[in-house]
Amino acid sequence: MRRPVLAFLTAALIAAGAGAAARAEEIALPQKHWSFQGIFGTYDRAAVQRGFQVYKEICSACHSLNLVHYRDLQAIGFSEDQVKQIAAGVQVTDGPNDAGEMFERPGKPSDPFKAPFPNDNAARAANNGALPPDLSLMDKARPGGPDHIYGIMTGFVTAPAGVTVAQGMYYNEYFPGHQIAMPPPLSDDAVTYADGTKATVDQMAYDVSNFLAWTAEPKLEERHLIGVKSVLFLIVLTALLYGVKRKIWAAVH
Repeated sequence: MRRPVLAFLTAALIAAGAGAAARAEEIALPQKHWSFQGIFGTYDRAAVQRGFQVYKEICSACHSLNLVHYRDLQAIGFSEDQVKQIAAGVQVTDGPNDAGEMFERPGKPSDPFKAPFPNDNAARAANNGALPPDLSLMDKARPGGPDHIYGIMTGFVTAPAGVTVAQGMYYNEYFPGHQIAMPPPLSDDAVTYADGTKATVDQMAYDVSNFLAWTAEPKLEERHLIGVKSVLFLIVLTALLYGVKRKIWAAVH
């Protein structure tokens, strides 16, 4: 009885090891420097704003940002008037009105980002059955965070010899399984940056990764500041308590 059990456990361990190795190979993401990482990290406002432009002009055709409101854009440096202008550039469904009917109106800063499709079924129908995921928390939803997003954006390459790519799929060296339903979304000069930055695929991927890191954790800078203040407070408190202890026990020593 022991030999079959041992054989089964050995096979299971080998399979688990092979699976772990395959996963490790698939998640060998490019490592970029991100200004928001580390305890003193802050968002690069210029990169985040450029990333918003990439999302707006390219990604928003398929992907929603359901957890982000237009007014939130003020946190990355847009003025109140700019936010009003951005929001008014879309038509949103509202209502019902006094007649009980839904109607279209220009967007307001208080509105969430307009989704590209009215529902999941419509999204699947427009994308050959694939459902484009909401990007609000994508930075937190995938191992690697911004490196994962950057990798997917830049990982479209010709499939290696001997690899068959399924119909309607594309080969991406950083996507788990390597086959993805999303076509390459970026191409050089696909957008024109207002600050004159050259819109290469690498630059746009970096910028939109910064933007999606912000959408996933807009309070990151506040959290870092609170953490630093707390550590400083504890250091000062420790010094004061040590001084009090020395004074109280001075006579004893």
